[in-house]
Amino acid sequence: MLQLPAHWPHVTVINVVDVVLVAIIIYELLALIKGTRAAVMLVGFVALVIAFYFSRIGELSTLNWLISTLLPYTVFALIVVFSAEIRQVLARLGRKLTLSRGSRSAEAEAYDDIVLAADLFSQNQTGALMVIEREIGLRTYIESGVPLDAHLSYDLLATVFRPSAPLHDGAVIIQGDRIAAAACFLPLSMNPVLSTQLGTRHRAGIGVTEETDAIAVIISEETGSISIALGGKIERDLSVAALRERLGGLLKRYVPSSTLPTPVRPSEEVREHSAEKAHARATDSEQFGDDL
Repeated sequence: MLQLPAHWPHVTVINVVDVVLVAIIIYELLALIKGTRAAVMLVGFVALVIAFYFSRIGELSTLNWLISTLLPYTVFALIVVFSAEIRQVLARLGRKLTLSRGSRSAEAEAYDDIVLAADLFSQNQTGALMVIEREIGLRTYIESGVPLDAHLSYDLLATVFRPSAPLHDGAVIIQGDRIAAAACFLPLSMNPVLSTQLGTRHRAGIGVTEETDAIAVIISEETGSISIALGGKIERDLSVAALRERLGGLLKRYVPSSTLPTPVRPSEEVREHSAEKAHARATDSEQFGDDL
């Protein structure tokens, strides 16, 4: 029978739990900083640790003294530099601990707000680009926009993409049941096969899905047509019911056969919206200008 060497350490349940917890912490840390500028900072910190190690081995007294003097202050520097990431990981931990059927139901209702907002934008021919994050993080693009970290709702989407609103240009990025940021810049697709009728908004929606597994919901400002982009491909001229069913399938949640109700806008608000839209078209920016 095979016997372990005498010097082999005794493994207990506590040791296994200890190793598993450390592995989880390291994994969550790497997943948190993946695709962000914090990853570059982490590389610099690792380089500093390696320099400290070799200074000890090589008996480089001056370098060893310098690093030993600065190293205690790096803990406070890391807390300041990674303060936003620390808040995010604590918030993510809290959401995981409180995950329940009620929270899943609330998230499903939040995505219904996306469909309601798309219906509104389609009726009023308001250009909009909503990107839904899935497995691959979109923090790089979130950092290019205006951070919101607000609960996803139909009212907020309608306000953000109002033509007179300062954040209506660019994309809204959605994480779970929250709007992470608005007015975000996305990479434009350079696929030569795409139709020349597709403008900047559609190419940006396709571009972000070429690099990630995100879902992009696009509403044309010129025609009011609803499109959905996924995996570098686009499906155009979707109905509201088709959009709801498509999102439900992609997000793996139940979709009833009944269609969503359409919010009714008062006639005065419609006239006001039309006037604002006409003014916005005259002063629209170059990035998301006239777009089919």
